[in-house]
Amino acid sequence: MERLLYISQQTPGASHVENIRAACEAGCRWIQLRVKSGDVSAIAFEAKQVCDEFGAMLSINDHPTVARTVGAYGLHVGLQDMPVQEARKIVGSNCWLGGTANTIHDARVHADAGADYIGAGPFRFTTTKEKLSPILGLEGYRQLMKDMGHNLPVLAIGGILLEDIPAIMNTGVYGIAVSGLITHAPDKKAVVEQIMQLLKN
Repeated sequence: MERLLYISQQTPGASHVENIRAACEAGCRWIQLRVKSGDVSAIAFEAKQVCDEFGAMLSINDHPTVARTVGAYGLHVGLQDMPVQEARKIVGSNCWLGGTANTIHDARVHADAGADYIGAGPFRFTTTKEKLSPILGLEGYRQLMKDMGHNLPVLAIGGILLEDIPAIMNTGVYGIAVSGLITHAPDKKAVVEQIMQLLKN
């Protein structure tokens, strides 16, 4: 499993698919398509083509049927979305399935339901996500990793900057998920290379 997950967003100058292509060109090899409105299926097919072109793995956020239809590598479900167990029945056993957690209770529920990884956050305030859960911060991750009792990979997510990565990784998490850090970078390739280096250290 990759330690860096890029989560797509649409920006004034670029669509989800264009930003995904830019992230793939920069070196990202695990991509999550997070579309909140519009024809998710059409966008997902395009995103899958781009990911295949670069040998990247595509996960779909919130839409298990779309994930199954396009043959996505993975699916991610949020706290307000379908439970992991139900999603698993739709996508099958070969799909890499993750769930969002804000508390140890959330993480354990996902783990017990058969999730493959946990996306825990937010690390700090972020404008990328509506209805933000309480901020975790470094102490929140330390506590979560201590209390987990499962060996599931945990990805930190939510407003993460380059300078945050060393301290976040020291809490014991497996990796990070970012959106704006890459989307808004003037030199995306340089930023992805820096992130990869920091995740190795």
